[in-house]
Amino acid sequence: MRFGHKTGSVTEELALVSPSKLSIEKVSKSFRSRAGTVLALHQVSLNVAEAEFVCIVGASGCGKSTLLNIIAGLEKPDSGTVLADGKPVTGPGRERLVMFQEPALFPWLDVMGNILFGLKLKPNLTKKDRRDVAKYYLELVELTRFERANIHELSGGMKQRVALARALAPNPRVLLMDEPFAALDALTREQLYGDLQRIWKSRRKTIVFVTHNVREAVCLGDRVLLFSPHPGRVQEEFVIDLPRPRDLNSVELATYASRITQALKSGVKPEAVTAK
Repeated sequence: MRFGHKTGSVTEELALVSPSKLSIEKVSKSFRSRAGTVLALHQVSLNVAEAEFVCIVGASGCGKSTLLNIIAGLEKPDSGTVLADGKPVTGPGRERLVMFQEPALFPWLDVMGNILFGLKLKPNLTKKDRRDVAKYYLELVELTRFERANIHELSGGMKQRVALARALAPNPRVLLMDEPFAALDALTREQLYGDLQRIWKSRRKTIVFVTHNVREAVCLGDRVLLFSPHPGRVQEEFVIDLPRPRDLNSVELATYASRITQALKSGVKPEAVTAK
């Protein structure tokens, strides 16, 4: 087994082989609180290649979600630059969509209606085209039989499948995922890991996935970036050299997870990191 292990920023070799879909250079971000100014991110630099699946792991409050919001254009950094396809990110864009921990589905719409709503970002499509696209993604997430189901009738895992289909339907270039499976039970999470790997292999989207679950990151990512406690920055990097689809319970995956967990625990309180 090969551990690709780096300290500091991402591997320069990867950036040379494939042009960056995302480029983050020396990004810092602070927030004001009653206790004073809190530095959330400090000089964060990383690149994400086209069709790469990158997971960011760290303890709660280390700035992972803040970085994701900056990449999405929902927040602005205090300093540094974020480029998407070589162009500065100055605000939200249809080429970068975010999937959050809560599905945020519209309860007054059925499953098909929720996915069609996401396609409003594509006004050039005809009504028939939008429905064809929605049906394609319903099939991709294996919910074809539930297109007329009400949202309240779905399980938590099914709701996240609908949210994933809605996020993918407008065909974004980058999918940003902020702990989308954290609220689900272990069995449902494991099923969704398989679904997401299958969909990623089929569609080859660039994905940045934030989590505090080390096994989840190893199961899904091409690379795992470890964030330090606040101020957040890239502490270490691991290249996950395992074939897909990955078995969450395999010895090889457990070996990666153990090493990454130890690296995380060296800088944070043990209870702040999970390796479920």
